[in-house]
This record gives sequence, C-alpha cells and structure tokens, in this order.
Amino acid sequence: MGLKLKTASGGGGPEISKGTCFAFPLAVSPSYLRIILTPLSSSGLEPDVLENSMFIQTEVTPNPASLKFLPGRPVMMLGTLDIRSTEGASQSPLAQALFAIDGISGVFFGSDFISVTKSGGNWHQLKPVVLGAIMEHFLSGEPLLNSETGLPAQEDSQEDSEEFFAEGDADTVAAIKKLLESHVRPAVANDGGDIKFRGFRDGTVYLAMKGACSGCPSSTATLRHGIQNLLKHYVPDVQAVEQI
Repeated sequence: MGLKLKTASGGGGPEISKGTCFAFPLAVSPSYLRIILTPLSSSGLEPDVLENSMFIQTEVTPNPASLKFLPGRPVMMLGTLDIRSTEGASQSPLAQALFAIDGISGVFFGSDFISVTKSGGNWHQLKPVVLGAIMEHFLSGEPLLNSETGLPAQEDSQEDSEEFFAEGDADTVAAIKKLLESHVRPAVANDGGDIKFRGFRDGTVYLAMKGACSGCPSSTATLRHGIQNLLKHYVPDVQAVEQI
C-alpha cells in the first residue's frame, strides 16, 4: 500500500498506478473460464456485439498479490465489502465466480472497482480468467449481492465492526474519523483497498486494512510514516497508530 496523503498546505496527492485497458467486443460463453471474441464488421461494432461489449481497466496495486479492476460502472452502491473466504463469497454471485478460480483468495468490492487477491499462480494466467468472470457477471444483469434479492450482506464480522474507545474520548475519535474520511480513505481506495477505524485507547489509534491493502508489504510503513504522522499533526491526543 503506497500512497501520499494530502495536507493542509496542498501537498502531493495519492499516487495512482497506471493500469492496462481492455476493450473486448465479445460474446460470453456459459463458462466464465472462456472469453469468445467476436470479429468486427468493416463499419464498426454490429448492434448485437455492442450490446455484449464491456470496457474494463486494470491497475496494479502496491500489493503484488492484488490487482484492481474497474468495470466502468458502479460496483457497491453503499459502503465496501471485503471477502476472504468461500463461505463469505456465498453472499455475492460475482465473488463466488471469482473464488471458483484456482489461486484466488480474496475479493474486495469498492464503489467503482473490484480488487482481487491471489494466493498462488501468476497474474499473466489469472488475469484473463478474472476478466472473463467479471465481464460475464455484469453482462448477465445479475445483482452484485444476494442482499439485493432479500439476503443481508455482511461487510465485516461482528468483531471487525465493533469499535472501542472511552466515552471521554468521543471528541478525539470524531476528529480521527473525519481525517480518515477526508484524507486517508480516498487515497487508500486508489490503491484498491479501504481502511476502517477500530478503536482508540491510551493514545493509540487502531485501524483495520481491507482489500489490496490487507497484507500489503508496505502497509506498515504507510501506517507509521503516513497515517500516523497525519493524525498526530492534527489530533494532539494521538501518539501512535496500530493495525489490527
């Protein structure tokens, strides 16, 4: 997770990795493991091909195990969703399709992007298969979440969603959350992830990293030298930042 945070003096913004663009005029086979390209006519896309076309941009992230996919349309309408198991994938047809790919171990849905994390294999082989699964899902018209058909989506476990801090620290926590929302989360989203406030105790802020930022080799340095310095500068009660 490598990012630069904006400061009050108008410093540099987050660094966005440049990705690769894919524009496939296609007919999608019943299996997400195959992408069938449809030839173009001399005059351009035929109407039936245009209806089955999709433009997906991919971006590398600071985490070599994760790639960011931007389908060019909204993904999560509200909040974010971090899925790290096949059991958790049951709440999303797209997550189920992605977890069915050998080597995929994590799926993160942001407002307009999908971060996919691998535990094995290489992206040269995995990326076309992931692209096929994402394309087939969006072209099928299926809802992203089963909650859209009546089943609740679980963004975090109960443990992850619980916050802890003393009642007397409420004002400090409010200031911390405001800085995270305005300065940190937009930059982290550019890297294919998210950050959640978990707690504040004895001067230490506890944060949870999501998506591509979870397990990123540079996340510790970012927390200590980026986010910690920012919070200490604006909130005097903050002494340290820890990831949990």
